[in-house]
Amino acid sequence: MKMKSVCEGSNFVGEKIPPPPPPLPGPSTSYSKRAVENRSSSAIRGHSCVSTTTKDSWDRLFDEGYRADVSIKTENGGIIYAHSSILGMASPVIRGMLKQSRKSSHRQSISILGVPHDAVRVFVRCLYSSRYEMEDMEDFAWHLLVLSHVYVVPSLKQECERQFEGGLLTTENVVDIFQLALLCDAPRLSVICHRMLINNYKSISATEAWMAMKESHPVLEIRLRRSITDENNRQTARIRKRNETKVYLQLCEAMEALVHICRDGCRTIGPHDKDFKPNQDICKFSACKGLELLVRHFAGCKLRVPGGCRHCKRMWQLLELHSRLCAHFDACGVPLCRNFKERTRKQGKKEEAKWKLLVKNILRTNAISGRPFFSWAIACSS
Repeated sequence: MKMKSVCEGSNFVGEKIPPPPPPLPGPSTSYSKRAVENRSSSAIRGHSCVSTTTKDSWDRLFDEGYRADVSIKTENGGIIYAHSSILGMASPVIRGMLKQSRKSSHRQSISILGVPHDAVRVFVRCLYSSRYEMEDMEDFAWHLLVLSHVYVVPSLKQECERQFEGGLLTTENVVDIFQLALLCDAPRLSVICHRMLINNYKSISATEAWMAMKESHPVLEIRLRRSITDENNRQTARIRKRNETKVYLQLCEAMEALVHICRDGCRTIGPHDKDFKPNQDICKFSACKGLELLVRHFAGCKLRVPGGCRHCKRMWQLLELHSRLCAHFDACGVPLCRNFKERTRKQGKKEEAKWKLLVKNILRTNAISGRPFFSWAIACSS
């Protein structure tokens, strides 16, 4: 009796004790909204605990054909036995084929033709256990890509693309795989093939696959040639732009070094009113040494006229470029800065336009490169 009363929620005297109330909703309760949502999402997603033994069981089920109810007809009279429920769950296309086969005959049978028998066997095994041997993938990768596209098996299709990207794509088969990628709606693989075609055009255009594509798909071959030509033109333009940027940066350094030499002095050249220190610091301007040599030559050259000496001509151009960049020509220490400023007013429109464009490109390159802006330069070119 006592045990009975305890089980019924009573004390040993026999008085019934009301059960404790449920906890109030709040952050401390285990039935909070977040906990319920987390459990619901976990139930929807699920947790994988598939072991190697389980995958081996699926392989055995396929290999032994235990209670198989579908026969798959392949090339040269080959037959593969499988299970309709597994095939139908793995591929919606095969599911539709099985429904049609069930209506027409008692024994379910479907046909997968156009590819080797062994390729179909590897494909069906992937539907069972998502497994394949690397040798089979190397032999039948492009067959598996076609089958996974036709029968809508996205996981196998992505795996085939990864294998091609990982090393199965070569200069010998890239033309065929490129056409296949276009037909099978594999954009990433087609881009990878196209990149290889561009980078190895000379060797690939001499292969038999390219000649066959030229005969069977002349429009595609013409488009490929045009895209390769366009890419080469873009590459040439990028190289030219890179070289121009390098020249503009060198001019920026030359302008800074010129102002530095004429204002502060460097090594052995500098303003006449400043003495050099015996232990002067190493110059931070990389263009300073070369510019010093040019200034020395300019000071002692007897052909110091534009066009008379190519070194002097270069110095004249640097001085004129500085004058067009300089905003403080009244107090500037660079020689002939004011003279060049006055000379620019007498230049023709064509010559003036060329110098303005050069100044604009130098200032833009200097800003893009992240270098500190010239303290003595104009803020913008007019």
